[in-house]
Amino acid sequence: MRAVLQRVTQAAVHVDGELVGETGKGFLILVCAMGGDGEAQAEKLAAKVAKLRVFKDGQGKMNLSIKDIGGSALVVSQFTLAADLRGNRPGFSTAAPPAEGERLYLHFSRALEQEGVPVANGRFGADMAVSLVNDGPVTIWMDTDQL
Repeated sequence: MRAVLQRVTQAAVHVDGELVGETGKGFLILVCAMGGDGEAQAEKLAAKVAKLRVFKDGQGKMNLSIKDIGGSALVVSQFTLAADLRGNRPGFSTAAPPAEGERLYLHFSRALEQEGVPVANGRFGADMAVSLVNDGPVTIWMDTDQL
């Protein structure tokens, strides 16, 4: 699985003008299931996200995890993280098929909740408007093939 984590002070996702998910201090997580991924990758990614120490401690050092600060996450499906950029028009054939992608996206969200992180979600497959206030900015890219 692939993910882009943005440390945020707030983030929200709307579909057709309706608020479907939001978070305060924590992460906006854009996530994509790749072909061949399964529950193990979703759980591995969730465990890494929950333990990632990118929040400031009392001395201003990035030493705290999202759990340490009592933060939460907004998880949004983002199949374009699978982009193949060999040409000028990206291809997305390496992303998991939609039904599998949705299943693993939801499994990742549940696994992150089981790690002790409150989670809100976007709406899989929808045309979403995502807003955020990036804190830092801190943006981290992850791929379970490289963890």
